[in-house]
Amino acid sequence: MTYSQFLDILSAYAEEEFAAFQRRLILTERKILGVRTPTMRKIAKEHIAELEEIFTFPDEYYEVVFIKLTMVSSLPYSQFLRYLDRCVALMDNWALCDCFKNKEISRHKEEFLAVLRTMFTRGGEYEQRYPLVVLLSEYAEEKYLPTIEWFIKNADTSRYYVHMAVAWLIAELLIKEYKQGVLLLSKRLTEDKTHNKAIQKAIESYRLTKEQKDFLRSLKIRK
Repeated sequence: MTYSQFLDILSAYAEEEFAAFQRRLILTERKILGVRTPTMRKIAKEHIAELEEIFTFPDEYYEVVFIKLTMVSSLPYSQFLRYLDRCVALMDNWALCDCFKNKEISRHKEEFLAVLRTMFTRGGEYEQRYPLVVLLSEYAEEKYLPTIEWFIKNADTSRYYVHMAVAWLIAELLIKEYKQGVLLLSKRLTEDKTHNKAIQKAIESYRLTKEQKDFLRSLKIRK
């Protein structure tokens, strides 16, 4: 299959109105055709045997990159690792980052932490956001609190999407491990803006009680 043929497949599902909506929601310099996510996942599944070839295609369209990452996310763990750095390098927006999930990580948690640390220390915006998103989905439990604290303390929250990921991670801890989350907040591991954003995101959840939300409001830093 050629790149032109692949674009023809995508273009058949393109919706200009949806593309305009996505351009407002997803800040990327790539072109957006307006293909819906379930359709892109279906295309990725249908063409997984052509992964190597598709990975050589240009990255000018958001949808092409999304499908590349979706294909890699479906691979067995060892194969997934071989593509991981290349995939993170393609991320230039939150949607590509947050939708990139490999189901086998849950069976390789300890060894994958080392991979996340190495990536995180490189310091790029998505080299930091991706590990933080993985932490909140796979590691948000008491056992991994020391590890999570390390990532939070070393996160560059001057970068907007890192700031938001840290806030989201703390909020998820507050929801899943409330007492531990409050303890983490009390340590003031982040600057005020991220601290308050984490509380805001936790309060927006229906999984906390009114009493818990009221207490969290009292922990906001006011100038």
